[in-house]
Amino acid sequence: MKKQASGVQRSAGDGKGIEGDSGDALGRHDPVPAGWSRVEFDSFTTLQRGKDLTKAQFREGAVPVAGSNGVIGYHDTAIAKAPGITVGRSGSAGKVTVYEEDFWPHNTSLYVRDFHGNDPYFAGFLLGTLNLARFKTGASVPTLDRNSFKTLPLVVPPLPEQKKIAHILSTVQRAIEAQERIIQTTTELKKALMHKLFTEGLRNEPQKQTEIGPIPESWEVLPLSDCAVVQTGIAKGRTVKEEEAVEVPYLRVANVQDGYLDLSEMKSITIRKSEKNRFALQNGDVVLTEGGDFDKLGRGFIWHGQVDNCVHQNHVFAVRPDTERISSEFFAYQSQSPYGKSYFLSVAHKTTNLACINTTKLKAFPLLLPPKDEQNEIVRACRGIDRKIGVAQSKMKQLRNLFHTLLHELMTAKTRVNELGF
Repeated sequence: MKKQASGVQRSAGDGKGIEGDSGDALGRHDPVPAGWSRVEFDSFTTLQRGKDLTKAQFREGAVPVAGSNGVIGYHDTAIAKAPGITVGRSGSAGKVTVYEEDFWPHNTSLYVRDFHGNDPYFAGFLLGTLNLARFKTGASVPTLDRNSFKTLPLVVPPLPEQKKIAHILSTVQRAIEAQERIIQTTTELKKALMHKLFTEGLRNEPQKQTEIGPIPESWEVLPLSDCAVVQTGIAKGRTVKEEEAVEVPYLRVANVQDGYLDLSEMKSITIRKSEKNRFALQNGDVVLTEGGDFDKLGRGFIWHGQVDNCVHQNHVFAVRPDTERISSEFFAYQSQSPYGKSYFLSVAHKTTNLACINTTKLKAFPLLLPPKDEQNEIVRACRGIDRKIGVAQSKMKQLRNLFHTLLHELMTAKTRVNELGF
């Protein structure tokens, strides 16, 4: 039986090094901090190419097989001891991963054969800052040759300071992982809660049979078009006469995420002045994506007028609910729910790994319509769990910023561990 990856591996870097840094934590021309030493890479950690193991050769077991980008499967035999480190050799060249269980390094990765008495966890963090990906060669499948950086000069602290640096960074990293687990668990809870809310309601009512299955007696099932207007968006690449043209911001698929809008990058489009109202988004519109990968199908959330004069792309629908009958939030949550996603997937036009819906299918969405007061209660329940996810995401972002700062400060000796009380 294959074992799922869970805490046996930890990313220590994507091979890109410290942001804004040329690669080395301390460069060859930097002064050596008091107590630190200048060494060559191969004297600090000696790498060796992993060993090939085809899928057909995998035997049932719990030993992770370490590929260039992490665990690629499980086997019954380990050939490298924990704690250990792999560096992506081909594919995700330069990616550094720390293993806390004995493992099998695959030949798509390099692994540390000898730490030369250095702390493995510190070594993992240091290698993660070195931007080893810069040494890859080859166009179609970039590959990392360990001989190309074995003489790379490094500046490293003595073992006791290595251990303290690794302890500080590992502590923050574990806190980040704890928040990630909270987000994952709460997201799964939200999915289960929404399934229950949008099939049984909140009032323990007797159920009645409908064409879509049993629903609470006081609910209705109506086509979305009976309770909302579906607005299509503007297509790109049209020719517009200069005297008629106006440039406006527009909402793209990339802006519309599952349960939120990412407005960090807004692009603009040229349309006719006469079309502004036709394609304009209105406060309270529920914007939904037309499709793409299966996970993009029907994803979306509410437009709150964050950007003035904003229109939307033709791959994004704007659903404008009749708020006398249904609230925007209630429809937004219903479309995100397992019920909504199941409908979109069932009616979508599908090709390999891609799916999309059209206006007709969206208008025919069988809308579950409870009384307004129950809609509001369901929305409050969903909002509550969204707040918990939001708090965890905020903490995780703060911790990631802290980790990045500490990694840079400690690996460049701009801050010494004794200044942090260690």
